[in-house]
Amino acid sequence: MAAISRADNSTLGRWWWTVDRWTLGAIGALIGVGYVMMLAASPAVAERIGQSRDIFILKQVVFLALAGAVVVTVSMLSPRGVRRLALAGCIVALILTAATMLVGVEIKGARRWIALPGMSLQPSEFLKPCFAVVAAWLITEGRRSARFHGMIAAFAIFAVIVFLLKSQPDIGMLAVVVAVFAVQLYISGINLYLVGIGMLGLGASAAGAYLLFPHVQSRVQKFLHPSLDSAYQPTMSLEAFGNGGLLGRGPGEGWVKYQLPDAHADFVYAVAGEEFGLVVCLVILGVFAFIVLRGLLRLLKEQDLFVVLSCTGLITGFGLQAFVNMASTLALIPTKGMTLPFVSYGGSSALAVSLGMGMLLALTRRRHHGDPP
Repeated sequence: MAAISRADNSTLGRWWWTVDRWTLGAIGALIGVGYVMMLAASPAVAERIGQSRDIFILKQVVFLALAGAVVVTVSMLSPRGVRRLALAGCIVALILTAATMLVGVEIKGARRWIALPGMSLQPSEFLKPCFAVVAAWLITEGRRSARFHGMIAAFAIFAVIVFLLKSQPDIGMLAVVVAVFAVQLYISGINLYLVGIGMLGLGASAAGAYLLFPHVQSRVQKFLHPSLDSAYQPTMSLEAFGNGGLLGRGPGEGWVKYQLPDAHADFVYAVAGEEFGLVVCLVILGVFAFIVLRGLLRLLKEQDLFVVLSCTGLITGFGLQAFVNMASTLALIPTKGMTLPFVSYGGSSALAVSLGMGMLLALTRRRHHGDPP
């Protein structure tokens, strides 16, 4: 790719010299880490549930290959193309998320998945990137035209998403969507008085979730009282980090993957800590931090409000998802079934995150006079 001439006016040439290659490289590095961690963590999980040792590896190879293709393909779109893709994706994701209430597969008391051949699709994963862009577009258009009630439309879609996620229930996903929308509203210049009301509302909602949803209460109690016998997973995760030390026990030498049912998904960071040590965990953390900070820094000179709001929402969702996974693995917050982007096992997560990162790369490409809006 580096041999492409700057004079190359083809679609590929224009893309290569305008896309943020540093962020693209960091995403590629995370996909590479995802392959390594599937080799490390998934065979033990597959054996424990009576499946072929390679079942998760083979699936994730396909998922991550598709994710890489999605990142590159979507990053070639113009801002208008990103808007259209996000609008179509938001409509489809809303319909499928609602459909989980009727035809969804129930796992651990929640209906979040639709069974497909070879995989289970979690439509709500795609709501995060698509809604971030759609909300940004509606807010921006509402600012440009007094006749277009974009803010009202954005809140209406947000209310539908809140209802659907509460009904599944998926409180963790709901919290991420609320955080993304709240950050976008704050960046758009909403009245600080309303911000204060919103913060009080979030606090009340958190208290309500604790009181109304038994699984939320259980996870909070395990976090507050780690000595309980039911706090098995966080305890095993912390022991894994302790056993790994600075440089780890070595590839394939960990034992936590034989103990935790979600070692290849929610607790893959613990497997990395045990087998590869603190140094590799800090490198993984650094890659996520690099993508988030570089994305925000590229917005400092951006004048288009739509681009600023969209990218802020996409970066917030990506960074918050990574934080929740790593922090819950380290027992810094209550456990939450949320994947580590590109690293954990999961087709829906990998494809949804790749869609969001492709949109981010497309919107932050260097644009010149005459480029499509």
